[in-house]
Amino acid sequence: MKSARRFLSLGVRAVLGVLLLLLGIAGFFAFAAGFADYPVVPLAPKAKPWIRGAYHVHTTRSDGQGTPAQVAAAAKAAGLDFVVLTDHNDLKPPSATWADGVLLIPGVELSTSAGHLAAFGMKRPLQGVKPWGPPEQAVAAVEAAGGTAVLAHPVQAKNPWRDEATARQVPGFELYSADTFFRQALRNPLSRLLPALGASMVNPVHGVMLLVAPEPEPTARFLELARARPRLALCAHDAHGLPAYEAVFSALDLEFPPELLPGPLSQDAREAEAQVTQALASTQALCVFRALGAPNGFALEGYDAKTREAPVGAVLTVRLPEHVPGTLEVRVWGEGRLSPDGQHVELTGPGAVQVEVWAHAPGRFFGHEWRPWLVPSPVRVVPRAPGI
Repeated sequence: MKSARRFLSLGVRAVLGVLLLLLGIAGFFAFAAGFADYPVVPLAPKAKPWIRGAYHVHTTRSDGQGTPAQVAAAAKAAGLDFVVLTDHNDLKPPSATWADGVLLIPGVELSTSAGHLAAFGMKRPLQGVKPWGPPEQAVAAVEAAGGTAVLAHPVQAKNPWRDEATARQVPGFELYSADTFFRQALRNPLSRLLPALGASMVNPVHGVMLLVAPEPEPTARFLELARARPRLALCAHDAHGLPAYEAVFSALDLEFPPELLPGPLSQDAREAEAQVTQALASTQALCVFRALGAPNGFALEGYDAKTREAPVGAVLTVRLPEHVPGTLEVRVWGEGRLSPDGQHVELTGPGAVQVEVWAHAPGRFFGHEWRPWLVPSPVRVVPRAPGI
């Protein structure tokens, strides 16, 4: 009996010791978070504001923790203009409405036998679609309703997209996903989750940014699909309330340059919905990890804006906002080669090229780590016309 009690006591002490160690480590990251300096790129004086919003957000209409009104309040606190709500299999969502100065736009995330399909911009009700039905049924229903379909977290370990035919048909692709980053961190509790949790105690936005660790699979899959036709790249919040809505909205958003959507949005909710969803589907929206700074001054030039295509041999130009040297770098994937000046991309072969701007952001300790900042949709590279 005494030996059993002693063994139990040792076990309790061991567990407490581990918990205290983890709390101590979390406390260290919390202390370091107090020195994290945001933004990395300050807003230029007199810069014209871009329309900003969140895409792929869940509420209590499915598995989210906040009501639509609470989501709107969080979006307002984060400085957003709109939120695209995509509750699971919500085939009859409420109409677009203004709430607390934020436009709430109806969308949906459909569960299919091949994975999840997000959709927005429907002009008519979705018809002929059932939860967990065949993927082609869901894709056809969104198309018939006049909406834009997007492969939701298509290479995520949980619920990836598994149907090749519809993957090549759907125009949109979630390239980065805050929920995917969170799930990746759950698989790496000591190296990724614990630092983020510790930082969140002091600086919730920094805690979210510490989760941002892109992996190569989504980009490789995306570029493969983009070879055949122009594709829409979106960064998804896939927000459920954990991490907190406001922290996720402050860390990441989708933005429209003034030449695409001058703003302000119409006060008629239906008209404003059409403004946003058309701009969102245009491939000209920019994914911005907003904690790192505003995108004013950024531009990607040298391609046909209507088709989002450019011929082999063309050179894309990346216009960067004013910044401290050494804090930004252009990164290129696919059929492109970055020039030594770091701001021009020569297109090297048919296919697609992805050009992103990364920033030297606050790291887990007291140093810095490179993280994505500005993420446009890819440019499709087509063969040069004969004789040119």
